[in-house]
Amino acid sequence: MSRRPRLAALATSISAALLVVAGQPALADRATPLPAAFSRAAAAQDVPRDLLVALAYAETHLDGHAGKPSASGGYGVMHLVSNPSNHTLEKAAELTGLPVEKLRADDASNVLGGAAVLRSYADELGLDENARKDAGRWYRAVAKYAAAASPELARLYADAVYEGLGLGVSARGVTVKPQEVTADRGEYAATRDLSAQAEILSADYPDATWVAASSSNYTASSRPSSYAIDRVVIHVTQGSYAGTISWFQNPSAQVSAHYVVKSSSGAITQMVREKDIAWHAGNWTYNTRSIGIEHEGYVSDASWFTDAMYRSSAALTKAICDKYGIPKDRSHIIGHNEVPGATHTDPGSYWNWTTYMNYVTGGGTPSWSTTVDNTTAGQFSASSNWGTSSYSSQRYGADYRFANPVAASDPAWYQATIPSAGTYKVEVWYPADAGYNSSAPYIVAASGGNQTVYVDQRSGGGSWRSLGTFSLNAGTFNVVGVSRWTSGTGYVIADAVRISR
Repeated sequence: MSRRPRLAALATSISAALLVVAGQPALADRATPLPAAFSRAAAAQDVPRDLLVALAYAETHLDGHAGKPSASGGYGVMHLVSNPSNHTLEKAAELTGLPVEKLRADDASNVLGGAAVLRSYADELGLDENARKDAGRWYRAVAKYAAAASPELARLYADAVYEGLGLGVSARGVTVKPQEVTADRGEYAATRDLSAQAEILSADYPDATWVAASSSNYTASSRPSSYAIDRVVIHVTQGSYAGTISWFQNPSAQVSAHYVVKSSSGAITQMVREKDIAWHAGNWTYNTRSIGIEHEGYVSDASWFTDAMYRSSAALTKAICDKYGIPKDRSHIIGHNEVPGATHTDPGSYWNWTTYMNYVTGGGTPSWSTTVDNTTAGQFSASSNWGTSSYSSQRYGADYRFANPVAASDPAWYQATIPSAGTYKVEVWYPADAGYNSSAPYIVAASGGNQTVYVDQRSGGGSWRSLGTFSLNAGTFNVVGVSRWTSGTGYVIADAVRISR
């Protein structure tokens, strides 16, 4: 493997550090706009720029939080971590020659540090210059960046990053267009997919996946016989979904919650049994009497609080209230900031309590929604090239359609009658399988022109998955299509779509 590009990148980083020492203006000293910071860091470290952005988006939505740490001790846009089990902040300082103080607080420095750490992992994996040009080949390096407690969590983390490439990113002036990327999972291909609904489910809530927290982070009990349960406490993770799950598995965390909810899809992971006492409220009495629900995101950034998250979490809270006879009101469903003696501010001013409580009490149903399956009469069409299968138990309805990828669109179309022009949420359902397509193109006929979103159908199946929100015209037309034109490998699947306003 040639080392010249890596040596050149290191020389650039060292030169920048020397300029800082000499008091001369350097890249990290100037108020570098975030788009330029990503481009420069990607070029300096020979990391795919869009992959670097997608990783940062999965971690922080590109918000450096003014140098303040996350719950697990991560700093900046790239979430460079300094805690007992993860030292990517210190590693970035070693690789770039920049002081940790600057890496914590300066966006451009932080992005450069994250790129350097990611590149070091690619070097350890032996990615040569040609391999580094293919974003899909970086999958194992991205998984290593997670510093996850298990291979399953490393895969969950990396899948979220590659999901960002497929769905596209637009935040804080930085844009990544949706694109086809076939992720080379390597050994992670055989790892349990925590995104799949058919995986190990929780004992307490059937729509949650079970991943146990470290026994060092909660107290075993026999609630509600040992303590009555009369509260639900709403939290915000101050970190990513995968990162929070991993942190709760770390014995040094000394913190946990019963459930964690994902921002983009509303997926739920249970980590502590409801009978046991999670350490989430900072108040022992409230710990003993409550169920704690963490929500992916940061208090200071409203972009994390999606409708999918609100609906999913509210359904969970409703189920908990029904189970234990908890009144569905704001005296019993409270924020962490409302716990006596609390020093935390979550869920914060961006959390929409009105919307959330409407969903909990049943008053927040969509104003309009329609579901179209591949068997819906008159609303699904596909050529004879699309076969029919009932192989996977993750299917929606009796069966689903499949086809080989080709260099021609030949889409399967879902038709719907949109009642009025406006913004609509589009979700898709498909069964996941290792033999299904790594980059299936979903076409949404938006009012401004067709938009394509790429979905890795090898994972995350068996539940509704959001493609995003789109501006749609009124009328009856083919709203969503599944194209066969992809360089991704495996069968392209067309099962069901849901459109709601």
